[in-house]
Amino acid sequence: MDCAETSCCGKIRRVKKAGGTIPDLIEKELEKVGGFGALAARIPTEQDLLEKSRIYHALSDPLRLTILHLLKDQPLCVCVLNRFLDIADSKLSYHLAILKESRLIEGEYHGNWIIYSLTSQGKSFL
Repeated sequence: MDCAETSCCGKIRRVKKAGGTIPDLIEKELEKVGGFGALAARIPTEQDLLEKSRIYHALSDPLRLTILHLLKDQPLCVCVLNRFLDIADSKLSYHLAILKESRLIEGEYHGNWIIYSLTSQGKSFL
């Protein structure tokens, strides 16, 4: 038997009601934690999930991880980063933008130069 329940982010979804559709062991464990509602309440907010997804996406590329490790000990400009990575400026800019959007690095202008450094959040992932 189906019923409608509200998810943690306020969306209505159809769920199967207990009674033959869930193994007894799982149904008992669900009851121990307070049922479907309590289980749904454990899921972080949609905003938190989006933020974590953005960070994990940024961390999923070896080139971006290399950038983070280069910035681990000191702030660097694009020209130094590019000497290590030896990639096109546009490709480096793309990867830096992803790291900035995920708040793992920040860039500060010094005249014509942008100096990149790890944020405290970026440091926590290394």
